[in-house]
Parts: sequence; structure tokens; C-alpha cells
Amino acid sequence: MEKKSILVTGGAGYIGSHTVLQLLLGGFKVVVIDKLDNSSETAIKRVTELAGEFGKNLVFHQIDLQDKPVLEKLFSSTNFDAVIHFAGLKAVGESVHKPLLYYNNNIIGTINLLEVMATHGCKKIFYGIVIVLCSVSSYDLQLLKILQLVFSSSATVYGWPKEVPCTEEFPLSATNPYGRTKLFIEEICRDIYRSDSEWKVILLRYFNPVGAHPSGNIGEDPSGIPNNLMPFVQQVAVGRQPALTVFGNDYSTKDGTGVRDYIHVIDLSDGHIAALCKLFDSNIGCEVYNLGTGKGTSVLEMVAAFEKSSGKKIPLVMAGRRPGDAEIVYASTDKAERELNWKAKYGIDEMCRDQWNWASKNP
Repeated sequence: MEKKSILVTGGAGYIGSHTVLQLLLGGFKVVVIDKLDNSSETAIKRVTELAGEFGKNLVFHQIDLQDKPVLEKLFSSTNFDAVIHFAGLKAVGESVHKPLLYYNNNIIGTINLLEVMATHGCKKIFYGIVIVLCSVSSYDLQLLKILQLVFSSSATVYGWPKEVPCTEEFPLSATNPYGRTKLFIEEICRDIYRSDSEWKVILLRYFNPVGAHPSGNIGEDPSGIPNNLMPFVQQVAVGRQPALTVFGNDYSTKDGTGVRDYIHVIDLSDGHIAALCKLFDSNIGCEVYNLGTGKGTSVLEMVAAFEKSSGKKIPLVMAGRRPGDAEIVYASTDKAERELNWKAKYGIDEMCRDQWNWASKNP
């Protein structure tokens, strides 16, 4: 594949930075935009270092998707072959207490991106992850590349599934404002495709990313008190938090705690690359893919695995169920394995090993 130019929104974040590194190592040119609200430019500097000679193909701009004029300026000055859209707020608990913040940031920001893509993509652009293809005239098609977008969705669109594993055909619902923003954005993308078959759409629904790059130089370190399990566990392990609060120990699961599908962030990044390659290499229309391991792990099982990898005891405090949380959610990954030729390689032992390596080097 000839060298493609990829725009990555939210590329300084946890999943974004790992995907940017995999893109660079795969020979892509990458432009990252991020407003650095819950991320750091240090991640971009470390990605550049880890990429070695490929680091020269990375450019960073601090841009908020809600600043449409600045976004317009970027698209006017740069031609992109694809866009991978990660940017957005993602804390379930916070979204329950601040729903307007999530609707404004996630949905309005995405609409701005799509509108700017449509304006400029009819000239020279490919876009990537929930994938969108711009409507162009037959004359334009003779001159221009097809516009495509890849959008990272979320397993939260499955709500409280009545059975598991979750397949891509499951009915969609959401139990919290964060999940609803993802669901609404998916529907926006479907409407775009239905309005004009020239659009191309891939919706990637990934489950619970954990772990870090094996080097220990990039990983997840959210500001404030973490909202997700593994960042909280690592902060307890290095002494930044006194104990892990377990939300709910009375679920109908093997040990009473919630069960999720945890996926190593490197596997997840490779899944995004696989989807992007399919986007370039096939005449895809509108497709959905789950990215997970296909296995459920309880909170207490993950804590035990982390204690084994780190040699640290994680004190626990049991609390009531968190509003908006589902009991058991894990993925069916058959479609991604079959059509993307992708399969998760790492288990929870590797996830915890790399998470602890990151945490111990960056306490």
C-alpha cells in the first residue's frame, strides 16, 4: 500500500496514542489533533521516540473539534486519505451526572467533523473508523479519491444485553448518556449512508481496553480520580489511591462482580489498522465490527491477575452498583476474525504485565 495520510482525532489519548504508533510503524503518515482535555502532549513526544525513523511522519495540532473554523483551516491546508475519530469524553459515571457536557462535546464535535469532511472531502480525501464516504458527482470521481471515515464506537451501545456474547446484530440501546452519544453518532453515520450510497461506513465497537505498550513508555493515566477499573488499580498499586472501590458485588456472576471483555490496547490498535486496510482495499459499504477477546472477566478476577503480575496487594472497598452499569458484557468477535483477518492475541496476564510495567515506570 502506498503511503497514506491519516488524520487521527483524539490521538494523544490512551487508545489514540497506541494506534498512532502502530500506524507510523505500518508506514502511514499521521496528523494528530487533540484538545488535551484528558491527555498530554507528552504522549505524542513518546510515540515519536518509539517510532524511531518513522517518527518524522507525525504532526500534532492542539485543536478542539468544537472549534469549527480551526478545523476548516486544517482541512484546507492538508489532504487526508483517511480519518480515525477517537475524540470524545468517555466516563460513564461522569456522563450520568453531566449529560449536557457529553451531548455537547461528543455529538456536536462529531457533527462539526463530518461537516468539514463533507466540505473538503469532495476534493481529495479518504476517511476512516465508523467509516463515512462523502457524496461526490460522477465528474469528481474521475479526479478525486473517495472520502471515508473510521469512527470508534463503543460496546455501551449494547446496553444491558439479554444474552452474551454480543454480536453485531444485537438490538441497540444505551443505559447512560455516554452510551447514548455513541449510539446517536452511529445512527447519524447510518443516516448519511442511507442518504447516499456513495458514503462508506465502518462502525468499530470495541470493548474494555487495558494494558500498555510493552516498552512502558505510553499507557493510560487519566487526570483526577479514574472512572475505569485498570487505571484505578494501577493508582492503588503505586500509592496514589488508598483502595479500589468495587461498584457492585451482588450481580448474578461467578463472584458477584461485573463481567467485561477486556482487550489489550495493542490488540485493539491492530484491529483499527486491520479495519483501515479493509477500507482501502475493498468496496465496503456500511459495516459493523466488534473488537474484543470474546471472553468475560470479572472485576475480582482482573484484580487477582494484576496482583500476581505486580506483586502488590490491592485493598478493596465494596460499594453499591454504579448507575448505568450493565452486569455482563462480552463480545462475539467472529465477524472481525473472518472479514478483517484480525484476532486478539493477548490475555489478561499480558494485559496486567504491561499495565504494571507502565505504572511502575510512570508512578
